[in-house]
Amino acid sequence: MQVERDSIHVPFLDLAAQHSSIATAISEAYAATLQRADFILGHEVGLFEQEFAAYCGARHGVGLDSGTSALELALRAYGIGPGDEVITAANSFIATAFAISYTGATPVLVDVDPQTYTIDPERVEQAITGRTRAIIPVHLYGQPADMDPVLEIAGRHSLVVIEDACQAHGARYKGRPVGSLGHAATFSFYPAKNLGAHGDGGMVVTNDPAVAESIRMLRNYGQLQKYHHISIGYNRRLDTLQAAILRVKLRHLDAWNAARRRHAASYDRLLALADVVTPTTAPYAEPAWHLYVIRASNRDALRAHLTTRRIDTGIHYPIPIHLQPAYSDLGYEPGSFPIAERAAEQILSLPMCAELADEAIEYVAQTIIGEALEYGG
Repeated sequence: MQVERDSIHVPFLDLAAQHSSIATAISEAYAATLQRADFILGHEVGLFEQEFAAYCGARHGVGLDSGTSALELALRAYGIGPGDEVITAANSFIATAFAISYTGATPVLVDVDPQTYTIDPERVEQAITGRTRAIIPVHLYGQPADMDPVLEIAGRHSLVVIEDACQAHGARYKGRPVGSLGHAATFSFYPAKNLGAHGDGGMVVTNDPAVAESIRMLRNYGQLQKYHHISIGYNRRLDTLQAAILRVKLRHLDAWNAARRRHAASYDRLLALADVVTPTTAPYAEPAWHLYVIRASNRDALRAHLTTRRIDTGIHYPIPIHLQPAYSDLGYEPGSFPIAERAAEQILSLPMCAELADEAIEYVAQTIIGEALEYGG
């Protein structure tokens, strides 16, 4: 990403720049798939499932049409449905809760750690009832949740742990890759993700062969053999062309994540004296830095100021799940989860992608510091 001082524009991410660096390999992967014409569950899907599962330290991978499907079908594969409760964080993207609801189970929300914004294990334990069947810790923004205490709690209560790793491709927890920590893990390959397709896509990884087989049936009309339907299933398959693209990109993921870590360190250094709260990296975590999220008491004014300077930003997420109209029936009210609510009022996502130029980071930081000087913070 090049920054021209006379006409600076810092995009939130730059997928065109990423594509230009691998365009030849992508074209070759497309051409090979077109030549084989195996567009549904073709050759590239099986290879990508194997390669990505291995990357995550898991034995099995099942490619799906989205991260939302990955969450839903993982829950279904563990028999979770009507009458069950599943605990997750109040500040995730709403698809985490939707996937629970799709199975007929009830999302039970809990507040998060004020430093990492990931699920608070103490609050998880307090939320367990006789109907609780599973926990979905979310590796939000590419920051691994504190998994060991979650797994310890789950073990004592015989609960399933499904990692929502949809923002955390390549992140590590105590040296172990996310995706290898729970009973299963789910990933999204939405184009903006660290490992993104040219459309939607997702995957479940697991060490349990029975769970993997169940999800393979569920994604493909409940069949393992064509026209022999073992159970009621769905059409949730990963497209072969997307798998071919993702195989190319997977080879670059570690280098791209290393670049994101360098950019996050630069932001940390340059914003150290700014009137904002920069992200906290827990000692157990090696984040993937899907997003670089600061917190500012004057968030909306700061965002407007950055916009006038042609710096794109995001808010992930402006309304916590429990305050969304879609979940008014859960009975939560403002104040139910004060940490998640404060974050929603103050968080701001700054430009972040592997291709981000040093000059762009410096310009963003200088603009944030300048806004505080101009308006008094």
